[in-house]
Amino acid sequence: MTELERMKELTAKLDEAAKAYYQESREIMTNLEYDTLYDELEALEKKTGTVLAKSPTMRVGYEVLSELPKETHPSAMLSLDKTKDTAVLQSFLGTQTGLLSWKLDGLTIVLTYENGLLQKAVTRGNSVVGEVVTPNAKQFINLPAKIPFSGRLVLRGEAVISYADFQALNEQIAEGESKYKNPRNLCVGSVRQLNSEITAGRQVRFEAFALVSAEENGVETDFSNSRREQFQWLANQGFDVVPYRVVTTETLPEAVAAFAEDIKTFELPSDGLVLLMDDIAYGESLGSTAKFPRNAMAFKWKDEQAETTLLDVEWSPSRTGLINPVAIFEPVELEGTTVSRASVHNISIVEGLQLGIGDTITVYKANMIIPQIAQNRTRSGKLTIPSVCPVCGKPTEIVQNQDARVLCCPNPDCTVKKIKLFELFVSRNAMNIDGLSTATVEKLIDRGFIHSLADIYHLERYQEEIVQMEGFGEKSYRNMIDSIERSRTPELGALIYALGIPGIGVANAKMLAKAFGYDLNRIRSASQEELTEIDGIGAVIAADVSAYFADPASAAQLDELLDELTIQIEETNEEQTLEGKVFVITGSVSHFANRNELKAYIEARGGKVTGSVSAKTDYLINNDAASNSTKNRKARELGIRILTEEEFLAL
Repeated sequence: MTELERMKELTAKLDEAAKAYYQESREIMTNLEYDTLYDELEALEKKTGTVLAKSPTMRVGYEVLSELPKETHPSAMLSLDKTKDTAVLQSFLGTQTGLLSWKLDGLTIVLTYENGLLQKAVTRGNSVVGEVVTPNAKQFINLPAKIPFSGRLVLRGEAVISYADFQALNEQIAEGESKYKNPRNLCVGSVRQLNSEITAGRQVRFEAFALVSAEENGVETDFSNSRREQFQWLANQGFDVVPYRVVTTETLPEAVAAFAEDIKTFELPSDGLVLLMDDIAYGESLGSTAKFPRNAMAFKWKDEQAETTLLDVEWSPSRTGLINPVAIFEPVELEGTTVSRASVHNISIVEGLQLGIGDTITVYKANMIIPQIAQNRTRSGKLTIPSVCPVCGKPTEIVQNQDARVLCCPNPDCTVKKIKLFELFVSRNAMNIDGLSTATVEKLIDRGFIHSLADIYHLERYQEEIVQMEGFGEKSYRNMIDSIERSRTPELGALIYALGIPGIGVANAKMLAKAFGYDLNRIRSASQEELTEIDGIGAVIAADVSAYFADPASAAQLDELLDELTIQIEETNEEQTLEGKVFVITGSVSHFANRNELKAYIEARGGKVTGSVSAKTDYLINNDAASNSTKNRKARELGIRILTEEEFLAL
């Protein structure tokens, strides 16, 4: 292959990966793979002196493809030149003072405030044209609704979702393909859509990283020619500014090392650092290239890699029938922790890596967090793909799922499918049935007590046998039956989620119920076209929903279940006494069944519940108000009132 042919091949691969990442919020290669191919292409361009017209090295972004309104940026939002070498950063900074900050991995947003109020929010888009997402930005949990500055302020920042909120939200999303792979995907999917109600429930945060202009009565605000002064001014206006350190050439290596240590516990996703010249005039005097501004540079982590031996690949079946491969290897130390497992995601990646037991592989932590296989040095390709399901023993199938080949168990009676379906059905956000743990469900299935979901409502037939089961007794049995009886009057959204329809999580289930007027029959008979008209429901999910209700077995199971239930329509006529108030809930509760019930109580009255304490929090609810927990300490530092449930109810 000639160098030009290789450049064309690299351009095509990078183009496909970037399109998936920026336009479709999904990943088809790791950051490490992308950077490696990009660096190879850039080296070939320098060597040959030829740059192809569509080369990623000449392009900043991609055309946005959505129904959101479009807007042209006043000036192009260029990306940053990058390095993995601290010495290059030092050379770039020279004798200047700089600000070293996190390079957050989310969605870049440009905000415009006028007269103290947010007027407009636009995504970066393709650097020239962005998408207007103002209603969604108003739902960011830490964004000030009003600021002291009465002029016209334009600033840039990153919309992000913390790892903790990502994990909590992902647990509410149906298994399989509906799961988000990382916080960035979830953030992009939360902001780049048409229903701001979705954004409101996703705990999206905004971290400011650049002040573009602050003009009042035609006069630009004076910041003493300092980016640091701009950051401090933004913080005083109520914005959360990306954490940063002031550095010189001498202190820069120590600061980079400190960030590398901090990322192990940093709550927000980051894929590197940004070094920005503090001297505004000097930085602007450097100008820019066609692609990069010269007043800042990105630092990408040198992913620590370790060589190890592939010992096994576990095949883990899911409720949706997907059988997911997980690589097991000799334990190695990475970024200060011992790792021995990494998800391989699907058959396409297994085949691309040409895996085989005993192969020598290199592993790393993506963004220093998530274990991944970087490459397979021996590439034996001898891994045997299971021809039968590891649980039920029935033949497996390899099918095409969007742009990846996946392994599936098509057997509808596969035990693991039943167990995981029952687990979902009884979970807190579904039917909320206590006493039916995974171990209990397995025992009930093994004994033939439950075959379908409706069988849960007839377990009293087997009282004598259940009471005699290990870990059970009369009291445990009675508590379980009482919880089952309480679940007979679910809200429609909870029931839809409980059915385990592929792609339908808690939020989508509630949207379906609301969109069809809380009429289950309308949902069951809806066409794919009607379903795709609902914000947040794409063609793939619409097809899955339509297929589920058209399936005779699913329809029969639902009809049987409906004979046991009385569906409640979720309505609230509560006075909005908590409107505009932001709460954080921690610890155990006693006046409510659980924290979710307390959260629903607050939201029904117009309040908002977030996952972490910040300057925007009005109250922290904790019955152990005197404890020295992290959230209590943070609340005290910020002067936020800590309430017990009794004090909250007295508000």
